[in-house]
Amino acid sequence: MENIQYSPPTVIAEIGCNHKGDMEIAKELIKMAAIFCKAPVAKFQKRTPKELLSEEQYNAPHPNPMHAYGETYGAHREYLELTVDQHRELMDCCNEFGVVYSSSVWDMTSAREIASLDPKLIKVPSAMNNYTAMLEYLCDDYGGQIHISTGMSTTEEIDDMVALFEKKGRAKDLVLYACTSGYPVPFEDVKLLDIPDLIQRYGGRVGDFGFSGHHLGIAIDVAAYALGATWIERHFTLDRTWKGTDHAASLEPDGLRRLVRDLNATYKSMGRKGGGLLDIEVEQREKLKWRAR
Repeated sequence: MENIQYSPPTVIAEIGCNHKGDMEIAKELIKMAAIFCKAPVAKFQKRTPKELLSEEQYNAPHPNPMHAYGETYGAHREYLELTVDQHRELMDCCNEFGVVYSSSVWDMTSAREIASLDPKLIKVPSAMNNYTAMLEYLCDDYGGQIHISTGMSTTEEIDDMVALFEKKGRAKDLVLYACTSGYPVPFEDVKLLDIPDLIQRYGGRVGDFGFSGHHLGIAIDVAAYALGATWIERHFTLDRTWKGTDHAASLEPDGLRRLVRDLNATYKSMGRKGGGLLDIEVEQREKLKWRAR
């Protein structure tokens, strides 16, 4: 790919709410991501359910009762939420194990709370990438990188979002992620070629590009990196059979470990011979290369 400058891949272990509301599980996920998987970033989620949901949505039953942690969807979401002080504790845990802490933010209160922790990066999920007031707040009051997924979005909506960041002078701090919103996503709906399309349309205007995958396996992520996505985000769990809708589309520790390994190997392989011979080939050429005698 002539127009892609490959940087080392950065894998984000998207813990999200896979901790099941349990701080000890959250910390174990950080430790596993850091030590066993060697993922450089651990990411959570922050919501304020009563701000995010209408009264009707809050009091409705969970659409998938077998995965519910409460009698209503609102109670389910409250059960899984961690306080800003708990997120600060998780950031300290990340620092202890040498990984970068981050969180997605789903509403204005959550954006303010997570921004108060001053993490290196904050993620805006696809569902909230047209929440202009929150994007403006992050541009004006948070100084780190702002990563945004583009699932469920039209090209015109992405154009408007990038234009907002350019108007605010923050476009170089913006990382755009190709994403299909589904859990899990069948391979035919991943649409990897959206990655070079994003690069062609916004390259030089925004800071970088990523891929947020909800598919099965790890082959797709290597292809996403080869197509130009520097940041690779995958949901991460200790057990894919746990209760909760995200676990089925998550990687377990050995899967995330292999993904980090394979992406780093792919990065090392991204080069050209430039028309000459490599040192490794010279001796083999003398032994094996046919030539008329």
